[in-house]
Amino acid sequence: MRGSKMVGCAIVVALAATACGGGSGDGDSEGKGKGGGGFSMNVAEPKRLIPQSTTESGGSQVLSGLFTPLVDFDAKNEPVLAAAESIESPDNKVWTIKLKDATWHDGKPVTAKDYVGAWNWGAYGPNAADGNYFFGTIQGYDEMNPVDPDGEEGPKKAAEPKAKELSGLKVIDDKTFEVTLKAPFAGYKSVLGYTVFYPMPEAALSDLKTYEEAPIGQGPFQMDGKWNHDKFVKVKAFKDYKLGDKPKVDSVEFRIFQDQNTAYNDLLANNLDIVDQIPTEVMGTAPSELGDRFKTSQASTFQFVAFPTYDKKYSDPRVRKAISMAIDRDEIIKVVFQDSQSSARSFVSPVVGGYREDTCGEACKFDPAAAKKLLAEAGGIDGNKINIGHNADGGHEQWINATCDQLKKNLGLDCVSQAVPKFAELLTQVENKKFSGMFRMGWIMDYPSMENYLGPLYSTGGSSNYYGYSNKEFDKLLQDGREAKTEEEAIVKWQAAEDILAKDMPVIPLRFGKNVFGHSTNVKNVEMNLFNQVELTKVEKS
Repeated sequence: MRGSKMVGCAIVVALAATACGGGSGDGDSEGKGKGGGGFSMNVAEPKRLIPQSTTESGGSQVLSGLFTPLVDFDAKNEPVLAAAESIESPDNKVWTIKLKDATWHDGKPVTAKDYVGAWNWGAYGPNAADGNYFFGTIQGYDEMNPVDPDGEEGPKKAAEPKAKELSGLKVIDDKTFEVTLKAPFAGYKSVLGYTVFYPMPEAALSDLKTYEEAPIGQGPFQMDGKWNHDKFVKVKAFKDYKLGDKPKVDSVEFRIFQDQNTAYNDLLANNLDIVDQIPTEVMGTAPSELGDRFKTSQASTFQFVAFPTYDKKYSDPRVRKAISMAIDRDEIIKVVFQDSQSSARSFVSPVVGGYREDTCGEACKFDPAAAKKLLAEAGGIDGNKINIGHNADGGHEQWINATCDQLKKNLGLDCVSQAVPKFAELLTQVENKKFSGMFRMGWIMDYPSMENYLGPLYSTGGSSNYYGYSNKEFDKLLQDGREAKTEEEAIVKWQAAEDILAKDMPVIPLRFGKNVFGHSTNVKNVEMNLFNQVELTKVEKS
């Protein structure tokens, strides 16, 4: 997620609403926006606020105000320069990045060294950065993330790294640095729009624990106090911002709720200014309750249920396909989501080039009889019991219960919903293989490319491959696509990789989402982008 995350994440999608509290946050600020005043909005409790370790939606939304990426994206999803003055490569392997003049929130100049230092920290295996995977294309990454004695790769293994810095990063001068990739990657410029490629000031690396409580960035907003965990994060307009449009308000308060409906009720009472996801329970009444303040827009969200493929119970692809075939996606979308989402029968979103309809084929076709037969051929499921995990702060209970009801009816399985209090906690459990059973996940693109829906989620050691899926042929096709000379050639390889997913079914595609959001009477010009983020600098007071 350019700051999306898994929530591009992500960054994995939290789809969580945020806290209680009053007012619209009209406090004073050093950096006065055109319209003055401030507004409040909901986010999930961030897992981290370190750019290289922020790969979920809540943290990414906050960081999108504190930082400006090297590139942003236009209406055609093409990268446009933001913090970068230029990004050039003669061969798609060696990239030279020149920076625009910018100032840290503490008044010091942003330098090329700040980018190189932050990236090296994120790439160094023992630091266990959640965004570590995204530095894997850079020369020297393997030396910083060696294979452990058991033959597994990844940023959190026990093998001792041979290097602490990426050999592919080189500071040329204060405003220029060079990136050498392990292999050519024609689409690398788009990758640089993601959250993990933000810089950090040099001082941050000496005390990241303190830095994370009040991150210093170079974006349109700066911290206003410290991160108040499980309650709020406050930011104010940065008066010396140089890299884009300045905010039209003085401040933003990101509030953290444990229940979506509470946040929505605060919105109706004008005690909360923006809710970035209307709860499914009120989808039928929200349009009339909010009137023209009920908003929808295109999004890149992909919702799915994942299997722990390392668990013998789910190791047979026939079992996974049978469960998928027993789910009536269309009915759940109609009844639970009031047609605010669309059925997913592919593994990549319609918003990116290379998308094809129904790539999942028979495995995503609702066919209870065939599903029951296939499950029997696979020998059934041990104990005839399954569970679907989800984050309790995300409003998933209703649709997961509906899914379980279908699996009980169509496969005779004893299916139950299993809630984990927070999204960040669910991620930690599945990452460490401490959650037993299936679990819901979501994905918002980090950058507009088919590769971003495939690499992080399904490649061996992928940053968000929480389900242990590994297929060498898939990995090769993914890399062949990265090394292709043109986007068209790359898409052919990536489509072939997607076809492998349809055979192996490590996850069940369920829904493609829309931004369905709302705002109070206190604000106007509220927009959400494809990364499921509120465009903070566009919001104005009414």
